[in-house]
Amino acid sequence: MNPRFNKHKQHTIGSEVSISGQGLHSGIYATLNLRPMEPGAGLRFRRIDLPGQPEIAADCDLVSDTFRCTTLSDHGASISTVEHILSALVGSGIDNCMIEVSGPEVPIIDGSCQPFVKLIEQADVVEQDAQKIWYQIDGEISHYYEEKNVTMVAIPHEEYSISTHVDFRGNALDDQHAQLHRIHDFKKEIAPCRTYCFIDELEMLMEKNLVRGDIIRNAILILDKPVSEGEMLRLQKKFHIPNFTVKDGGFLNNLDLRFDNEIARHKLMDVIGDLALVGFPLQAKIIGSRPGHSTNIAFAKKLKQHILKKSKSKTAAIRA
Repeated sequence: MNPRFNKHKQHTIGSEVSISGQGLHSGIYATLNLRPMEPGAGLRFRRIDLPGQPEIAADCDLVSDTFRCTTLSDHGASISTVEHILSALVGSGIDNCMIEVSGPEVPIIDGSCQPFVKLIEQADVVEQDAQKIWYQIDGEISHYYEEKNVTMVAIPHEEYSISTHVDFRGNALDDQHAQLHRIHDFKKEIAPCRTYCFIDELEMLMEKNLVRGDIIRNAILILDKPVSEGEMLRLQKKFHIPNFTVKDGGFLNNLDLRFDNEIARHKLMDVIGDLALVGFPLQAKIIGSRPGHSTNIAFAKKLKQHILKKSKSKTAAIRA
């Protein structure tokens, strides 16, 4: 998002743009098109590969699954792994856009949302003749999920600011923190950060045929426990990684880190993408401790209900 943009106006893209790639979970190749939309239209998905090209609004009430990614469903259609493109649109200041996809899953590209940000820049960001209403949080709103010890909090703030904290099961990785003070800094600080997966989880998912995309080239792989030389050779053969080694912190040598805390920054990216499903621009500080898609969506629903309740109260007061 460019600071020169008027934060009090709505924005769309200036032209249609496209990108193609493989879905991380489905392995299906699809094309994603971004199209300009009129003021007030919001963010919407369209399955152009299905009869009637059904549309699905970017709405937390339409989330049908949060296992490993966020999936939206409506009108008999679903679209999964929506969080990265939504994060890129919010981070670029886009309010109104049609996201067409020729398959059941948004392409993963390189595991970050940097390619989507570049795509939006290619289309250009266009100011629209419509006011953008930022919804302010007038008190603390929180959500706690005891089973996973996850806490999500929103507090009043003059900017849309997000911070995340993550910790891990083993001793290979240190706790990580990330913070985005202003959404204007999204492109530089958050967009390049890629998704990740622990090796033992990846093997389990692959055995269940749940990860069919080329995760070796678009995700940071982590080995969070010591393994024998024989196990190293087995993993090298299974994942086709030559000279298989484990670097400091348990990271495999399939990719080089773009930031020391890239994992926490990617979690922050996911929070932005999932909270885009609130459907209203937020002016608040969001604090997420151990966030995940399921808790992000539960929190999004809580924020949406708070905003709708507050809006109804204001309308009633004006009528009175």
